[in-house]
Amino acid sequence: MRIARVIGKVTLNQRLPDLAPGRLLIVRTYSRRSLTGADRGNEESVVLFDELGAGEGDLVGLVEGREATAPFWPRKVPCDSYNAAILDEVDFDPVL
Repeated sequence: MRIARVIGKVTLNQRLPDLAPGRLLIVRTYSRRSLTGADRGNEESVVLFDELGAGEGDLVGLVEGREATAPFWPRKVPCDSYNAAILDEVDFDPVL
């Protein structure tokens, strides 16, 4: 699981019928260094499927790859990342 912050949303004019109701959000992922406050974060942005209701500015826990498609099983869907959690806060100790 990776941690990311929601920075926007994707608007579609058509959607695949196989994809469950939800939203596509744009998130900026955090690295270990950015979690310590040393920098602003990764420059990587990811499109995330969300059915939990995360909004702009929220911290989320995302899963990628095969785990991202697990909530849709047994259907096959084109989903690379999935919002597994909305986080209230992150307490990160890099020494551990």
